[in-house]
Amino acid sequence: MFEVRCAGLYLTAVVVLAAGSASAAGIDLSKPYGNRSGCINKNGQKVYAEDMLLLTDTDFITATSACAFTGKHGEADGSLTVKAECEAEGEEGKSPATFTIKHSAKNAKKLVIADEDGSVYGEVSRCR
Repeated sequence: MFEVRCAGLYLTAVVVLAAGSASAAGIDLSKPYGNRSGCINKNGQKVYAEDMLLLTDTDFITATSACAFTGKHGEADGSLTVKAECEAEGEEGKSPATFTIKHSAKNAKKLVIADEDGSVYGEVSRCR
């Protein structure tokens, strides 16, 4: 009986810790985010658009590049810092990149994606 109770307490502690670390990041990427053309393409290329932005739990895709995430770190301000390996259209190989993802100041339901220099790619909304 004691072992079962301890196992239950341990499982509860693991769930609470996991939930705490997920909410510490403040950004949930369990469903894709994108602009209009990015969301249209969330399940594969359907249309081409120069402004395409698609953000998933594992990737950030634009019209000219595809970045696979190699690490994520939640920041104290609720933003998410993401390390990635990116392939650019017309270039050989992959290059490292760092992105910051945070909630938009204009609309908390949208996310803003910026590179390590602070250049903003744009705002994305949760895809339906």
